[in-house]
Amino acid sequence: MKQSRAFILFLIICIIFNSCSKDDDNPDITKSVVINELMAINSYTAADQDGEYDDWIELYNLSSNEINLEGYYLSDSKKNRTKWKFPPGTSIAGKGYLIIWADSDTTQAGLHTNYKLSSLGENVLLLSPDLEIIDHVEYGAQANELAYARVPNGTGSFVWRYATFNASND
Repeated sequence: MKQSRAFILFLIICIIFNSCSKDDDNPDITKSVVINELMAINSYTAADQDGEYDDWIELYNLSSNEINLEGYYLSDSKKNRTKWKFPPGTSIAGKGYLIIWADSDTTQAGLHTNYKLSSLGENVLLLSPDLEIIDHVEYGAQANELAYARVPNGTGSFVWRYATFNASND
């Protein structure tokens, strides 16, 4: 009788412990993926796969786990949050970067939005499939070949600086 009570108590403790533990296999994107850097005037800094120098947005994954972005959105409009949807199969590696070309050319291979970034300044939003804002950046007028980047990388405030395309901003 005492053994069965002890066993039941043990099971209850295990159930409580497991329900309170974090699921590292499914990280919370709202705390993991951030808009890390962007460039709205790109004449020679970084070319896409077709050799074109277009606007770009860099995301960074703060976690060590790969995160699936399928169904999430990027937008430059608070009123039109569903402006561009990440296609099926899109993910970002743990501690990795993901470049999205903001060139209004969705016929190209890769990640190309259906809008361009304004060199005069605007918003960039990363949204969940439920249209919850995960990250939001508002930037002002941009000088040629300067990026708006988080310093330190992934966590800091945004500053204007030379681009660190697809690499750490530190």
